[in-house]
Amino acid sequence: MDSGGGGELLPRPDGPSSVVAKPGDGRGGWRAALFVVAAVGFFERIGFVGVSANLIMYLTGPLGMSTAAAAAGVNAWSGTVLVLPLVGALVADSRLGRYRALLAAGVLYLLSLGMLTASSMMQTASSPPSASPGRLAFFYVALYLLALAQGFYGPCGEAFGADQFAPSDADPSAPAFRSSYFNWFHFSLSWGYAIATAALSYVQDNAGWPVGFGVCWAAMGLYLVIFLLGTPTYRAKQPADVGPFAEAVRAWAARVFRRKDDSTRTERLVAGQREDGLIVKLLPIWLTSIVFAAIFSQVSTLFTKQASTLDRRLGTSSTGLVVPPAALQCLTNITFIVMLPLYDRVIVPLARRLTGHAAGITMLQRIGASMAAACAAMAVAALVEAKRLRVARDAGLVDRPDVGVPMSLWWMIPQYVLIGLAGVLGQVGLEEFFYDQVPDALRSVGLALCLSIFGVGNYASSALVSAIDWATRSKGESWFSDNLNRAHLDYFYWLLAGLAALEVAAFLCIANRYVYRNKGANCDT
Repeated sequence: MDSGGGGELLPRPDGPSSVVAKPGDGRGGWRAALFVVAAVGFFERIGFVGVSANLIMYLTGPLGMSTAAAAAGVNAWSGTVLVLPLVGALVADSRLGRYRALLAAGVLYLLSLGMLTASSMMQTASSPPSASPGRLAFFYVALYLLALAQGFYGPCGEAFGADQFAPSDADPSAPAFRSSYFNWFHFSLSWGYAIATAALSYVQDNAGWPVGFGVCWAAMGLYLVIFLLGTPTYRAKQPADVGPFAEAVRAWAARVFRRKDDSTRTERLVAGQREDGLIVKLLPIWLTSIVFAAIFSQVSTLFTKQASTLDRRLGTSSTGLVVPPAALQCLTNITFIVMLPLYDRVIVPLARRLTGHAAGITMLQRIGASMAAACAAMAVAALVEAKRLRVARDAGLVDRPDVGVPMSLWWMIPQYVLIGLAGVLGQVGLEEFFYDQVPDALRSVGLALCLSIFGVGNYASSALVSAIDWATRSKGESWFSDNLNRAHLDYFYWLLAGLAALEVAAFLCIANRYVYRNKGANCDT
């Protein structure tokens, strides 16, 4: 099923050759997108999530941080990971192009993961298990280089695959294929997440962190190799020397400093202002999605610490397999794997018959439903945590945090599944929305704006955790005490559930007034 237009290798006037679309040569479509789905979607996620999913356990284990400090640190790093794509998107759309940006990401991934592997080897050689300032600095340099790699990958990986389905006279069905592509791209991502959270977290906990980080490095090597193998099939747009967004900024600066501006620059300023207006129009949707993003940040932080206190043995034998806490994150990914094909092949066709809408429901309806699911996930998480505290108290384990609470880890399945359902609806819906509602020249910026929602959500969660930790610690026991049997994660989850309910109400008011840029795509909210 080849649905793309053309493309061929053409030299740029100011540099080496790059993949540039040219009509009529059969490039693009599913043939090209499959390389993106496999390399960018699957192997990249194994390499990156293999670090991020279990990072809080590394910080509270070998690095010896407190639970609150580690949670805040992971949230701050995750926020940086998801905000840097705004910079990467502007560079990709104005200078590098998405193809070269993904190559740059691959090189940075290999460098940063190599450094993390070396850092973990230094760490395990030290005694006691605490890093010296020099080794800690080396670790953070590697960690933030990994964030920089995400700055290029984040806005370009998914967008580059969607570019393979550019609308054309020869293939008017490309937009429908593109909508399906977003679902299948996340299906591939979910397999990568599931393998990283389940298998790699087990390797890190049992074979050691150097082996675990080394496997992440190898996965990134496969990402780069497979992506390069697909080069002859890609169609990719050559970036403008200066995009309209950057041109508008330059022209505004000229006006501030009273420089002369030629007519061409003025025309570009007007075009840039028009496109900036479209981006500004998205800000209310952006703002009313931040709590949703903050809820998602709990999966790799407090959910994981919560799971670490439970009975994680499979079976009744004391010598049986013990599930790593981070492995429970794969339940979210399994939900993606099950629900995305079901949504794409069953729910959408049924909804299409009822609504007459090509995608079954509009993008904003999909996002609103996801926020409601995230609110429900926090309420369920609070109830489960309240039960865990009661079990710990009844078992006399309040002051014995080193002993597992006699409560099965399967109690946490509902909150992970609900978070997964919220992701199926919201993460995919937000990405498609921000890709579709920005000008064609700013597609990477659109996806970067979407990713920045989750970045700011992580920052918001980090600030909230730090503020509540300070306020409650000054009055007695912190909600995020290192002894989770004396903490109150349930109160924090209820707070997030309440904020999510308010967010849903605000989002519905804004969505009902939103007018889509593409009139034919989504006409009802």
